[in-house]
Amino acid sequence: MNMVQALNSAMDVMMARDDNVVVFGEDVGYFGGVFRCTEGLQRKYGRDRVFDTPIAEAGILATAVGMGVYGLRPIVEIQFADYIYPATDQLVSTAARLRYRSAGEFTAPITVRAPCGGGIFGGQTHSQSPEAIFTHVCGLKTVIPSNPYDAKGLLISAIEDDDPVIFLEPKRLYNGPFDGHHERPVTPWSEHEAGEVPDGHYTVPLGRASVVREGEDVTVLAYGTMVHVALAAATEAELDAEIIDLRTLVPVDIDTIVASVTKTGRCVIVHEATRTSGFGAELSALVQENCFHSLESPIARVTGWDTPYPHSLEWDYFPGPKRVAEGLRRAMED
Repeated sequence: MNMVQALNSAMDVMMARDDNVVVFGEDVGYFGGVFRCTEGLQRKYGRDRVFDTPIAEAGILATAVGMGVYGLRPIVEIQFADYIYPATDQLVSTAARLRYRSAGEFTAPITVRAPCGGGIFGGQTHSQSPEAIFTHVCGLKTVIPSNPYDAKGLLISAIEDDDPVIFLEPKRLYNGPFDGHHERPVTPWSEHEAGEVPDGHYTVPLGRASVVREGEDVTVLAYGTMVHVALAAATEAELDAEIIDLRTLVPVDIDTIVASVTKTGRCVIVHEATRTSGFGAELSALVQENCFHSLESPIARVTGWDTPYPHSLEWDYFPGPKRVAEGLRRAMED
């Protein structure tokens, strides 16, 4: 499966298992979603369980909160992560606080799916990576998969979770593992081992990272598309880098991070979002607090720039393998 098919399979599996699971958002019904992640679900489960909404993100999330309180498990699609901001008040002030303010009497078992990131020439309003905003909010969990196998297992875990989960999907990875070399042909998931996705139910636990490449020289912390860019950069720089795919940002797997940085003594953090107050800043603080006596060089960050995502300068903004390799070399030289 590619990632689109894996996500579709996860929703299909959960809708078949639980009549309380419903899917809604802009164009997710008859059209099957702008990226076709919900294709065929309305035909299979009907318009009461898979339906289109107005272009009103705040209303979509407010409806989901009410559904969750009454026992449903809504899967909401925000067509692009860039459009999630009108719904932020409902996510932050209502969904994330519901269990706490009701002393556990009510929960908001909502999964909010949203395609994120660049690499498709979407410009400033279709390329953003807003994950750091949600990691700041107590009560929200934030997930970003890097491959189809993890995407399906993580999405099932998110749907089964009793708290709201922000599930961000790097759109450049929908059809294949993108390593940042935009000038090369796309490699399909059918040629990658992570494209082997079981048809039935399985889970990948939230809060558990994956060591996708073992190494001794330097630890790389990445998630989403940047996992594949980091793999390419380490190979091209000829460094024995250990690369960790975080998969879940909140809760973050601090044990795996500490074990790796303690071993290598060096750490490079890579993400596509803007640098200032990006999630890399939190990761840097966690590494410094937990691994200070093991560090042999300053923690390095390779990120997007503090500008709107440019359309004409896409590949100057995107942290490609060349820029990541330079960050790795800096960490080794200091």
